[in-house]
Amino acid sequence: MIPIAKAAGAWVHVDGAFGLVARASRRKRPLLEGVDQADSWATDGHKWLNVPFDCGIAFVRDREAHRAAMTIAASYIAANSGARDQIDWNPEWSRRGRGFAIYAAIRELGRRGLEDLVDRTCGYCERLVTGVGAMPGAEVVRLPHLNQGLVRFLDQRRGAIDADHDRRTDEVIAAINATGEAFFSPTTWLGRRAMRVSVVNWRTTDADVDRTLEAVKVVLARA
Repeated sequence: MIPIAKAAGAWVHVDGAFGLVARASRRKRPLLEGVDQADSWATDGHKWLNVPFDCGIAFVRDREAHRAAMTIAASYIAANSGARDQIDWNPEWSRRGRGFAIYAAIRELGRRGLEDLVDRTCGYCERLVTGVGAMPGAEVVRLPHLNQGLVRFLDQRRGAIDADHDRRTDEVIAAINATGEAFFSPTTWLGRRAMRVSVVNWRTTDADVDRTLEAVKVVLARA
């Protein structure tokens, strides 16, 4: 799609909230083939890098276009040509040093550590989605390509309709969360209620996945 947009003279921006970081993984990198042709990219540091929530990252290929879109000049502002002034590059005039937390996380993880984090969490998500989806009364709605997937819980009563399955899904999610073993959020996808499986924390282990699957199994067995 990028060459088509470029041929029409369009600026191409990629919102890579989760996905852009997946390029750190040699296993997942083919999913982002061609993304380097875009003009700008954005990703969220608070997801895979596990830094504070307001740490977002923007990359702009054209330095002059970036500066022209953001800079503000006024007679009472003393410009400093000897240093990079954030007023020229951000919508904010003042802020805390968000970049430091991101820098520290990347330095601590390193290239291989970040790759391992991506691969591990993607693997955990697949285990959770397929494991829960195989349980009686559950179904896989969306298999994960990265670390996000969807499952749904079905009302087992004869003649149950979509509204019943939606209600059942929300009830099961609430029951799972009440166990304290894991936290899942509900969502609506293609008009159907589903449980969003998202694995991103660096501390998640195989044991956590096992405990979560057992918690879901117990909840489903109660009904």
